[in-house]
Amino acid sequence: MTDTDTALKNVLTETTTVSLTPGYEGANIGTYIGFKHVNYLVEKAVIEHFRRQGLPVGGLYERYGLGFDLTELEARLRGGLFVDDEAALEVKPVTGDDDTAFRFKVAITVLRDGKPKKIVTASAAAVLRRDEDDRRLPGRVPAPTVLDRFTVTALGTPEPGEAVPTTGGDRLPSGGTVDRDPVLDQLLAGRNGYGWKFRIPYPYVHFFSRMHMSAYLRQMEEAKHRFVDARGISIGAQLAERNWIPAVTHSRIEILGEALLEEDLYTVYTVESIFKNLLYTARMDCYVVRDGRLVQVATGVITHGYGIVENGNEARVVSWDDRVDRCLNGLPGEGA
Repeated sequence: MTDTDTALKNVLTETTTVSLTPGYEGANIGTYIGFKHVNYLVEKAVIEHFRRQGLPVGGLYERYGLGFDLTELEARLRGGLFVDDEAALEVKPVTGDDDTAFRFKVAITVLRDGKPKKIVTASAAAVLRRDEDDRRLPGRVPAPTVLDRFTVTALGTPEPGEAVPTTGGDRLPSGGTVDRDPVLDQLLAGRNGYGWKFRIPYPYVHFFSRMHMSAYLRQMEEAKHRFVDARGISIGAQLAERNWIPAVTHSRIEILGEALLEEDLYTVYTVESIFKNLLYTARMDCYVVRDGRLVQVATGVITHGYGIVENGNEARVVSWDDRVDRCLNGLPGEGA
């Protein structure tokens, strides 16, 4: 058995526990860490699992031209994570015999009142994406065949969808956005949602070209921000008026295809269900346009409520009123 055989076997069978602290950037409300940075920790724990078991993701690319990509990421938040927490993340492989992606269950545990408390349960899937550009990898050697099962030449194979109108107008600068566009009008027709066009900038890609999972997490976070702002109940307004913050209980993202550097990405955020006056679930769908047709590159869901954080780290859930309910439902009235 080669070193790679052993390392792969360990990746697929051994459980890794790693201690991590959240990024300070994620403490947007007091010392509470938002869902995006919770998911960042899950991604980092999976990457650390590969490193400890003998398949470091940097080495896979540098030696074999295999780029590591998370393609699915789901997290359920059972409690708050705070900036001073030193979290224990357990990464447990759950790859099935017929799976062509690495699959993991991840649990995040922190100390509360001196006792361990599980606050997040998550799942993740990953593949190795082969880079065919020899200009960037002149020293590459052939990858061991044992890795072929988990290796792809592209992330997903999405079929072209509906034809769309020509957008026209000036090309957006890198990172530029617009919220009025004929393609958006088509995507939003009949939906209780919001969308915008965004030209993919350099910080949103890795391996020179394609959007990575953390970029879609940023899009999901921004989608919520833009949606409520457009409905007259912006996050800033709710903080100023009532000290309410958006609280996430569940998120899931799946990459369906590749969105490339400097392509225009269309993101649509649609409210799908509302549970009483406590939680609502929205779907995020991301598209690019190629050869005049929509190509869906990602999808996901996120469940939000509202909460109040006091003393930096004490949170409680609140129910919203009729005004917020009408805005979320897209009904006319104050704030809508």
